[in-house]
Amino acid sequence: MLRIHFSDADLGRTKVAAAPDPLWETAAGLHRSQARRGRWAYAAWYRTARERMRGQGPEHLVRGVLLPLYPRAAYFPDFLTPAQGVGDWDSGVEAMLATPPQRVREEMTILDRTVGAPPWAARLAGPEERGEFVRVLRAYYEAVVVPYEEQMQARVEGERAVRSRGLLDGGVEGMLAGLGPMMRWRPPVLEVGHPQQAADRDLHLNGRGITLVPSCFNWGSRSPSRIPNCRRSSGTHCSMNRPGRTAPATPTVRGGP
Repeated sequence: MLRIHFSDADLGRTKVAAAPDPLWETAAGLHRSQARRGRWAYAAWYRTARERMRGQGPEHLVRGVLLPLYPRAAYFPDFLTPAQGVGDWDSGVEAMLATPPQRVREEMTILDRTVGAPPWAARLAGPEERGEFVRVLRAYYEAVVVPYEEQMQARVEGERAVRSRGLLDGGVEGMLAGLGPMMRWRPPVLEVGHPQQAADRDLHLNGRGITLVPSCFNWGSRSPSRIPNCRRSSGTHCSMNRPGRTAPATPTVRGGP
């Protein structure tokens, strides 16, 4: 379990993002493709994603490059989903490319210790290798995430409307209290479910506040593809979704079939 500790200042800096996080949706999509549980909720997306990956060519790169770094397990490297990516792919990628090499090596070591990292993973500390990785990631993003941009934005707006009602009825604490079942508000702590194999930890916001980011491909609980992803920054960003909701049935296709 992750326990997020709020001060009065943090409650005043709590907000819900106005747009999805493209890098997190990309990561969650990769997790979804590895999960059998809940696949009914994404059946149309899953079929379309497979067809587009085969048609546009990145399928073998997804299996050989992306899935090893985004395992459906207790951990994947935090630098792959920087907080600067909310609403903007380019800003997120710029932050990923600017990650200090030492941090990349440290997080790859954690990945290797937790579930095993590919032998080439540590080379992503180098700028050229990371640039090549981003090109592979973008190919996946454009093939299976971009076609759903309009539906993802509609999901965000719907979630913001729900949270606004909680805010109007009970203030910020009322909004936080309505985040279940994946999160539980026990003032002044927000408890977030984690995979059973992950260690409990505490995160003290210390006045930075938190941004809740609605997610389309984050579903249910008990694995990285289905738990909130909370990251440190000048503020803290936490992705969320309500389990049991289905993904959009029909993608909005851009740039050809």
